[in-house]
Amino acid sequence: MTAASPTNRPDIADLLAFYASVGVDEALEEQPVNRFAEVAPKPTERAPIAAPSGGTAAPLRSTTRGEAGDRANAPPVARSPSATTAVPDEAQAALARQLATTATTLDELRQHMAAFEGCNLKATAKNLVFADGNPEAAVMLVGEAPGRDEDIEGLPFVGRSGRLLDRMLVAIGLDRTSAYIANVIPWRPPGNRTPTPHETEICRPFIERQIELVNPKVLINLGGPSAKTLLNTSEGILRLRGNWRVHTTASGIAIPAMPTLHPAYLLRTPSHKKLAWRDFLEVKAKLRGLT
Repeated sequence: MTAASPTNRPDIADLLAFYASVGVDEALEEQPVNRFAEVAPKPTERAPIAAPSGGTAAPLRSTTRGEAGDRANAPPVARSPSATTAVPDEAQAALARQLATTATTLDELRQHMAAFEGCNLKATAKNLVFADGNPEAAVMLVGEAPGRDEDIEGLPFVGRSGRLLDRMLVAIGLDRTSAYIANVIPWRPPGNRTPTPHETEICRPFIERQIELVNPKVLINLGGPSAKTLLNTSEGILRLRGNWRVHTTASGIAIPAMPTLHPAYLLRTPSHKKLAWRDFLEVKAKLRGLT
């Protein structure tokens, strides 16, 4: 990247894209603040210590070096947290498994997830992104996690990648009325960062139960994280894509699964759209054979 100068100004679109890539997607103040500007420190003023009623104000006493050392070595004062945010651990994952198992309908599962406080991602997300589309559809698509647009609207795949996904579905004769769409993680990670393994494990029971309740004829894993989580594999998506795998539910139902490239990846790498097109043609042929 070249340095900015009066004759070489950075393109505003590139600058905004950089901000979005590092998670800066909301303005906090009306006017920009120059964090590099030198600000003269304000002189420290000490207010006189109020004297007891009827007495005179006590003189200020300087702190000796020994007292300063004692204060520096003193244990920190415990402060109560401002919010009860759960730290991802095995206990929260066990609770998620219990709640997911007890859900007998998609509505009940959604209620359990909305009330669940065991995932720290919920504290920073605006909405629970549960699903979109037709739960009676033969095809279910599962991505990784919501982005900014999805978090705002509470629906999966509604941004640029969602519009591309819609076009991909239309190309094989489907749309959101004939497909069901969800994510492994139902809450947006702050700044669109990658979910941690603990966060993924906590949310895994919910998406696995969601798949089991929908019971689609074909599962499409959009991207590597979805494929690795639901197909129990460590292979990269470029090796996985285009090859039929099997997702087995807790009740033992085997669902054919097609791993493919995530629409967001295709927007960054348009030359690989042809690979995703082949994968979707495989899905179309599989559906034709199952009817």
